[in-house]
Amino acid sequence: MASLSDLRSAISGLAAAIGFAAEPALAESVPFKCVILPGAEVASITMTNSLGRDASCMVTCRFSTTRYNNNPQITCAKPVPAGKEVEMCQLTSGGDKMVTLTEGFAECTK
Repeated sequence: MASLSDLRSAISGLAAAIGFAAEPALAESVPFKCVILPGAEVASITMTNSLGRDASCMVTCRFSTTRYNNNPQITCAKPVPAGKEVEMCQLTSGGDKMVTLTEGFAECTK
């Protein structure tokens, strides 16, 4: 029967081997749109996976509204096929009219 220290040593060696063999995931910026829909209470969040293969993608959008200090933000993530534009999600303003996109970004990880 193996001792606890032998088991720890084997697990450490396996973890080191896996770490050396695995490539780190690299996130790349991709095109996105955060569009306020008619009525100004809902926004549509879309993005395009411009990478050469299917990827896990994430997009974040923040908007200003007509109410002081109410800046709704949403982050959506899901797998997106290569070369496809998809609606990632929709954001409601909570009853206040959205005015403009204040910040946003999107990225996909191979």
